[in-house]
Amino acid sequence: MARKILTLHPDPSKRGVNIEKAKYDAMRAAVLAAIAEAGELPFSGLFNAVGARLPEFRGSIGWYATTVKLDLEARGLIERVPGANPQRLRLKQ
Repeated sequence: MARKILTLHPDPSKRGVNIEKAKYDAMRAAVLAAIAEAGELPFSGLFNAVGARLPEFRGSIGWYATTVKLDLEARGLIERVPGANPQRLRLKQ
């Protein structure tokens, strides 16, 4: 049986979801690397950047990337650039 992790959500009125820990770990590393490399990454570019790092990933890149992005925001590792429209992401300092 695969180990699971309960993700967090930055909106306290919403719940995270349970996903396989191995998928979470791979996606977390890919999201953080993509944002670190770009400095600031538009949300719309996240899926391609992550997909290029995880060509063998099984599952919806968009769904997992969004879920892990929200978790990383809730944990204070990344943030949305204030005032940026469309949404841009950066590592939190």
